[in-house]
Amino acid sequence: MVSVEYQFKGESAHAAGAPWRGKSALDAVELMNIGWNFRREHLRLAQRSHYVITNGGDQPNVVPQNASVWYFFREADYSHVIDLWRVGDNMAKAAALMTDTTFTSRVLGAAWAGHFSRPIAEAMHANIKKVGYPHWTADDKALAVALQRELKLPVTGLSEQVAELRRPTANAEAGGEGGRSIGPTGGGSDDIGDISWNVPTITLRYPANIQAGPGHSWANAISMATPIAHKGVIAGAKAQAMTLLDLVTKPELVAAAWDYFKNVQTKDTKYQTFLRPDDQPALGLNKKIMDEFRPRMRETYYNPEKFGTYLEQLGIKYPTLRTPEAGK
Repeated sequence: MVSVEYQFKGESAHAAGAPWRGKSALDAVELMNIGWNFRREHLRLAQRSHYVITNGGDQPNVVPQNASVWYFFREADYSHVIDLWRVGDNMAKAAALMTDTTFTSRVLGAAWAGHFSRPIAEAMHANIKKVGYPHWTADDKALAVALQRELKLPVTGLSEQVAELRRPTANAEAGGEGGRSIGPTGGGSDDIGDISWNVPTITLRYPANIQAGPGHSWANAISMATPIAHKGVIAGAKAQAMTLLDLVTKPELVAAAWDYFKNVQTKDTKYQTFLRPDDQPALGLNKKIMDEFRPRMRETYYNPEKFGTYLEQLGIKYPTLRTPEAGK
């Protein structure tokens, strides 16, 4: 994945008095987005791309001299991300030509798709089976079921059995039978992916949330203040500590991890950064938001000296569920 902001520059003018003297940077942004949306039909099924307009001008009666749009280009591997990024750059060039504007772009973030160590994952999975999943109380289960019903999802409750370790879907190249071989279409975009291509790496996922939320949603945040999250984190920490001890006390596991890394994972694919020579860290990206919300967040920080649980501090009875009457 690459995160890129395109910044268009035109020429301002009075939008009613002399619009012909203006060159709208916002028009360029909109034309780029229109072009991208038409192109979607002809992109690989593995791609995921999204955008937000971060600057659309100041006032309606002023032709916007400056406008910008922020894109995420996601794909299954490095070369396909680069291809997607190239298409985005071409859309920006075309939009600039159509509006007689100019543009620059800056990379706000980038991440390789992760490839994780099979030997360490197998060792971790063995430890997960030893630790087992958390013991969920009736209250824990009631909250999970209530949220799933609230969101009109299948009622599955909470995970209670350790699933078998599964191999990821093979990253097949496009152009197979009818062009349907598209590789994986899931997974997060995080710089742990870059780390995984430089040193044997795994990630640990333990049930500490309710299987209900669509991601980046209020529904995903509900269980964070509940025993569900606490139990999952404690159990996961045990499995993590056991695996760390395995790495310290079993040289054969370390050797197997490096063998897999050198002779399987990176045998044909070598890491190279998405960052261009002049790209700079986007250190101020969330500054405005954090300056506004950090002081308000501090007011809700957990105070263990006064309260036994965070729910107690919030004054919430666990679990608080919608009554059937209220849901009508």
